[in-house]
Amino acid sequence: MRTPLAVSVVVCAFASFASAQWLDYPSKGIPRTADGKPNLTAPAPRTPDGKPDLQGLWVADNSRHLANLAADLKEVPFQPWAEKLYNERRANNGKDDPEARCMPQGVPKVNTLPYPFKIYTTPGAVVILYEMYYLHRQIFTDGRDFPKEFESPSWMGYSIGKWDGDDFVVTTTGFNDQMWMDTFGHPHTDALRVTERFRRKDFGHMEVLATIDDPKAYTKPWSATIKQHLLPDTELLEFVCEKNLDVQHLVGK
Repeated sequence: MRTPLAVSVVVCAFASFASAQWLDYPSKGIPRTADGKPNLTAPAPRTPDGKPDLQGLWVADNSRHLANLAADLKEVPFQPWAEKLYNERRANNGKDDPEARCMPQGVPKVNTLPYPFKIYTTPGAVVILYEMYYLHRQIFTDGRDFPKEFESPSWMGYSIGKWDGDDFVVTTTGFNDQMWMDTFGHPHTDALRVTERFRRKDFGHMEVLATIDDPKAYTKPWSATIKQHLLPDTELLEFVCEKNLDVQHLVGK
């Protein structure tokens, strides 16, 4: 059973994460080398209609974008108020980060965590189960559009997906204003729209290109490429958060 960790510890968790997983149970349908090990460089599997099959248990390669979603950018195109808020969050060690109080992590931060997620495909929807906080997403693929109004803005937003060649393109909006996009505290508003392009490059490697479009917080859209790898021969764990009631270990008063 894993519990939320301080940012510095979370970063270190990537180094030992795979060895800490269980169950040690061989996954069916995994291509293997002569010595029985999973062949993660084998070609990506495909569905009967020829699309890459995204199903499997995945986790981010490293903590680069968990800490700073804009790590690949030389300059973030902030609106002035958003830059001011971002700098305040950095200066106070992120003491108001919702993760420190066991609140859910939203899109696209859920793609950067050192905790795995499992993708299932069903007729009309792709479902993603996240180990952290037992979160889930429904990415609708049945042709529906976004509702005209979001009566209950949420942490995970409302997602619609479609295929563009070998890329599964997911557009998500309808977020609340509470989640942070990374531990550095890049802000957003209710105008946020996140577009993710999931591309399975081979059997064991996937990239998620996440584009942030929020004209209230940024002067233009910006993107991050989050690399993922498959976790074969194991499963999701139960994740329990104890609400961090031991307040003397939190930053600030």
